[in-house]
Amino acid sequence: MPAGVSWPRYVRMFAASILAMFAGAQAVHQYYLPDLSIPEVPPKPGELRTELQGFKIREEALQQLKAEQRVD
Repeated sequence: MPAGVSWPRYVRMFAASILAMFAGAQAVHQYYLPDLSIPEVPPKPGELRTELQGFKIREEALQQLKAEQRVD
């Protein structure tokens, strides 16, 4: 009996915490849209791109919406 609780309760809480961690990781990946591709040749020092692709895409979409609203 770990932590002074029954085994069924312990297993339920463990499963809930694992599912919460997976859901949180998925939410972060959906928000930031990380580039998970592996380049064939490693980049030279100073050439590594570290900007957030998801943020960049959202900024471009917002700029397009603002431009369309100005035209209308």
